[in-house]
Amino acid sequence: MGGPIRILHVVVNMNRGGAETLLMNLYRNIDRSKVQFDFLTCNGGVFDAEIVELGGLIHRIPYVSDIGHFGYLKALDQFFAAHPIYKVVHSHMDKMSGWVLRSAKKAGIPMRIAHSHSTKSEGGIAKQIYKWFAGQFILPNATDLLACSNKAANWLFPTKTYKISILNNGIVPEQFAFSLQVKQEVRNELHISETNLVVGHVGRFDKPKNHAFLIDIFAELSKEKPDSILVLAGDGPLRLNIEKKVADLNLEEKVKFLGVRNDINRLLQAFDVFVFPSVHEGLPVTLIEAQGAGLPCVISDVISQEVDMEIGLIEYNPLLNSKIWVDKIKLAAAKKLSRNIPATTLSEKGYDIKKIAERTQDFYLVMSR
Repeated sequence: MGGPIRILHVVVNMNRGGAETLLMNLYRNIDRSKVQFDFLTCNGGVFDAEIVELGGLIHRIPYVSDIGHFGYLKALDQFFAAHPIYKVVHSHMDKMSGWVLRSAKKAGIPMRIAHSHSTKSEGGIAKQIYKWFAGQFILPNATDLLACSNKAANWLFPTKTYKISILNNGIVPEQFAFSLQVKQEVRNELHISETNLVVGHVGRFDKPKNHAFLIDIFAELSKEKPDSILVLAGDGPLRLNIEKKVADLNLEEKVKFLGVRNDINRLLQAFDVFVFPSVHEGLPVTLIEAQGAGLPCVISDVISQEVDMEIGLIEYNPLLNSKIWVDKIKLAAAKKLSRNIPATTLSEKGYDIKKIAERTQDFYLVMSR
């Protein structure tokens, strides 16, 4: 056999989203002499250079919003017809995976995987209807179904006519282990004192992450605890709106917008409490990372129970009243829990990326025989 089997992952772009971060974590930890990842994308992304460095190929076609429905289907058909090398196509496009897998099946690609990373489609009514229609083509064209959680599986594959495998969003536990030295270093870099109560959040500035409510919570918290600081890592279409809201509430001195970071493992060390009021999620890898760093997490009750590693760090809350959230944040900060989480804990709970990568690699090798 000449070299590794090549798996084609289909995504819109390789930026720092949850699905993309999982893909890169898998890619870094698989045996690339046996399995190699290539990517079919529509736009450039921050991981592109690393993908090429690891030996991956990046293919590009325009997205449906740029060339319309028929143009997009034609681009997919032409791509798969021109690349018969691929025997395994792994689509991470949620309901839009229907179009991808339909074209892959037409081209005779034997293994076609649909992977659910979410629990809801984004966009207005027209977009939602279009995505629903695309989603009708998943089950007739997929050979295998994967999801990051049971909730994500139930959303994308509601009829469950096939067996669905759950693939956990894993991390490298050692990279997130708590370090007092790193905590002090990061706080110095961010000009935050040892006595400040630091509330942190990592996520794209988009509707699902619910930043507006997060700012309401923090506005209440800072009245009760004036030494509080909110640190926001990420970027996205709603960032300017949130910056304006922060300015309108005169909180600019207390809210730090860090943009996209590639050192989340370090950043988490500096936080006291991680707050995550999402309106919907698949299974956020950032919450696994936060628990790996020993951080108490105050999160919305819509997030899958599977995210809780049962080490006393997750506190679920309804998205109703910011006052409840403030009380929970203060309580979490006052507990002063030990932040030293053994790496074996993540491994036992199934969130060690090395083991997940091994399992994924075996899955691909068995499928492609």
